[in-house]
Amino acid sequence: MHVYARCVQYCWRCHDAAAFFHVQPITVQRWLSGEVPVNPMAEKLMNIHARGYLPLDHRWNGFKVHYDRATLITPERREFNPKELLSFAYWRDEHRQLVERHGRIDSPKFYPPKEHPLPFRGGRRMPAKP
Repeated sequence: MHVYARCVQYCWRCHDAAAFFHVQPITVQRWLSGEVPVNPMAEKLMNIHARGYLPLDHRWNGFKVHYDRATLITPERREFNPKELLSFAYWRDEHRQLVERHGRIDSPKFYPPKEHPLPFRGGRRMPAKP
């Protein structure tokens, strides 16, 4: 799909597209008219944003990014928020040590993702926890 069709589909106004790409609205108009070739990085960014997918690599097939909840969704429909991804290396090391000691679990229990509230709600920062 051409960049023009993606812009029309996801950025209804040139001002919205310009804000998304951090360029001036006239630049977006020039891209859409064909006067100036589209910046390749802007095209890649629009591809990723429009499809909600990660890079075009076979290892990322089926993975998606949910922008509203700021989570990574796996092909098995499991969701990971940024904090869980940061602690993943620790969990992996811990898991390997537990498997070495006790062996594998035959059918592990599935836990749904934890609620991950965004830091700002309704224009106000959430109160600090005691």
